[in-house]
Amino acid sequence: MRYWHLDPLIDRAALGVTELLTNVHRHAEPDKICTVDIELLLDRLVVSVHDHDPRLPEVRDAEAFETCGRGLAMVAAVSESWGVRPEGEAGKVVWFTLAAPSPTVDLPTYPAYDAASARSLVATTPVRTHAPARSAVPG
Repeated sequence: MRYWHLDPLIDRAALGVTELLTNVHRHAEPDKICTVDIELLLDRLVVSVHDHDPRLPEVRDAEAFETCGRGLAMVAAVSESWGVRPEGEAGKVVWFTLAAPSPTVDLPTYPAYDAASARSLVATTPVRTHAPARSAVPG
């Protein structure tokens, strides 16, 4: 995530993926094998966990003194959106998204387009010919 300059999202992403992995550890059957994917789309980070259990998770209301049962509610609270994608006998994917901050890269400025100047530039610029491309592979 640091590669994408998304440091402000690290804590929320870590909390969300930890909760989803805990659900796999506690509930998934027939095995605990899972895959975590993190994708950066245009304006959001998508974190997903795929496991082999076709049963879908349920958000529940935990009692005040219960020590478990709040994981999906926490994922919902820290994320922009979340959901489950059933994949039949292959299991399911539980995912959440976080809004990614806009890049702060300064874009280069270009002069305004002037059609008259462009035409005169095209008319006065000599056309150069290039030698044909040659292959490095004999034959």
